[in-house]
Amino acid sequence: GSTGNAPIRETVTVAADEPIPNLPGKRLVSLIVDYPPGGTSVAHSHPRSAFIYAYVLSGAIRSQVNDEPARVFQAGEAWFEPPGAHHPVSANVSDTEPARLLAVFIVDVAEEQLVTPDPQ
Repeated sequence: GSTGNAPIRETVTVAADEPIPNLPGKRLVSLIVDYPPGGTSVAHSHPRSAFIYAYVLSGAIRSQVNDEPARVFQAGEAWFEPPGAHHPVSANVSDTEPARLLAVFIVDVAEEQLVTPDPQ
């Protein structure tokens, strides 16, 4: 293969985005994140209003949240991200198999940007 290619990025699909009836001002947003083989997310942070549940649907994903050590999560494993979390590492462990992640946000209704890339 050639060198100097741009990193392989994930594809994000919005599966649900719905106000929470009994929690005024909050909504639930469900994202499906598809990582191609070798795919990685750019380091990013999430809104201060966002509480996140992440569940690995298939494959294996390496994740680091805030200052915790990076961990590999297999299909069927999950983690939480606290409000305002910084996510320096989120990547497909495999260079040959895709990986898929379900990310569920509880977030302010008015919050438009769920992912803010780190300044380069």
